Amino acid sequence: MPDTSPDFQSFASTEQVAETTTRRLLAAAERAIAERGRFQIVLAGGRTPLAVYRRLVDRPADWSRWHVFFGDERCLPADDPERNSLAAHEIWLDRVPIPPDNIHPIRAELGAEQAAARYAELIRDRLPFDMVLLGLGEDGHTASLFPGHAIPDAALVMPVHDAPKPPADRVSLTPLALGSSRAILILVTGRGKREALAHWRAGADLPVSRIVTSGRLEVLMDAEAADG
Repeated sequence: MPDTSPDFQSFASTEQVAETTTRRLLAAAERAIAERGRFQIVLAGGRTPLAVYRRLVDRPADWSRWHVFFGDERCLPADDPERNSLAAHEIWLDRVPIPPDNIHPIRAELGAEQAAARYAELIRDRLPFDMVLLGLGEDGHTASLFPGHAIPDAALVMPVHDAPKPPADRVSLTPLALGSSRAILILVTGRGKREALAHWRAGADLPVSRIVTSGRLEVLMDAEAADG
């Protein structure tokens, strides 16, 4: 059986993590398009992914073949600046020629249950993804999967209520959907992530530890998060 354990890699700075991630995404896209005619990527929110998106604007790519999905979304109006999709659009997606029909936001403004059901139907026939980007929160959450919250085993997308970070209502892909990818990159940067990262590596039952894939799972850490 293939080794499904994460490959932890440490870099000197957040900038190196972002640049390495950018190169990995572009290489994965080139391979996917050559082999299957399209590149399906799931985006993450957070500061480090946004640094990656800024870099992508100036890089050459066959943008017409990219298909963009989101790992989670906050139940806010579609034009709310706290939406993950809005930040990605402003920094990257609106600045490259990805066809609008290739960008698939989570309609979280409809409410968590309805949005989760709709997105599950959307992605069901698109799996596996080619690349999933994730982060790790200071409290150990990834996407909008929070420690101590029940995660259904069979669902691809779940409504989230009572999130410990505002807003309380969200929509998130589950470990089942996130793990259905040919490659996963988990970006962990900053001193504030050190404790959560250490707990994960020590075997704590965090949501991120439930993501299992037959593809490659890499964790790109900066020195501050990895404790040197």
